[in-house]
Amino acid sequence: MTGTPIHIGIDLGGSKIEIAAYGADGVERLRRRVATPAGDYAGTLAAIAALVADAERELGARATVGVGMPGAESRVTGLIKNANSTCLIGQPLRRDLAARLGREVRLANDANCFALSEAVDGAGAGAEVVFGVILGTGCGAGVVVRGRVLTGANAIAGEWGHNPLPWPRDDERPGPTCYCGGRGCLETWLSGPGLAREYAARAGVAASAAEIASRAEAGDALARTCLADYVDRLARGLAHVINVLDPDVIVLGGGLSNIGRLYDEVPRHWGRHIFSDHVATRLVAPRHGDSSGVRGAAWLWRDDPDAGP
Repeated sequence: MTGTPIHIGIDLGGSKIEIAAYGADGVERLRRRVATPAGDYAGTLAAIAALVADAERELGARATVGVGMPGAESRVTGLIKNANSTCLIGQPLRRDLAARLGREVRLANDANCFALSEAVDGAGAGAEVVFGVILGTGCGAGVVVRGRVLTGANAIAGEWGHNPLPWPRDDERPGPTCYCGGRGCLETWLSGPGLAREYAARAGVAASAAEIASRAEAGDALARTCLADYVDRLARGLAHVINVLDPDVIVLGGGLSNIGRLYDEVPRHWGRHIFSDHVATRLVAPRHGDSSGVRGAAWLWRDDPDAGP
């Protein structure tokens, strides 16, 4: 293999594992994805190892590896906690991957990776504080301050999705049950499955979040009502973040970030919940789209002078 620096990012999701490789210049050299072995920790390790081996063989270079994953690594035990991919919980993911790959591996929450990518050279570039939200199968978030991921004393900075929906209406109490054991978590309302559950309960038929958004655009009254409720809940959730963190920029990612009306309508709703006479925080779409999580995983090595971008 050549000595050309290559930096691999892995986005470990509940339904897919994506790999991308970047040169020291930050240019993408390779990208692939495979289905995540459902509920299979050993299979997940094997899939990641195979992706890395195939990428290095094709590129002719040994790479650094950064992994964005659901959940967080416990500072006490080194085991994974708080993952909605529950087969990862209680597992020594960093240690097992390092053993498989024969090198140090850097891990970070997938939302932290998304936020880092957008803060460094994406939609939040130049901002002091960036809050990056993933609205997809789950509902996670990450915080980047002056270009560096804020992990926190308990490795849970940005775990926004497992706070309760703020300012709940009577018909929103106590809220749906969450896999974490709580009820009414933001994730149960603002994830794609959460929006789909709300629509199915009212319409009596199943539809994906993307289908609901499309039906709303086409004038379907029930879809428009469900989407209006979604906008209001997202506004309340983000207002709570602004009151605590006061970020310069909030970047939305995940499948629901493709709903264009969010960027105009949510800021119109959040003002009445924010403790300020003026709200300067910007709500923006990601510059790097679906690439941001995997790019951010590779960016975990960017501050290493010998490791690249």
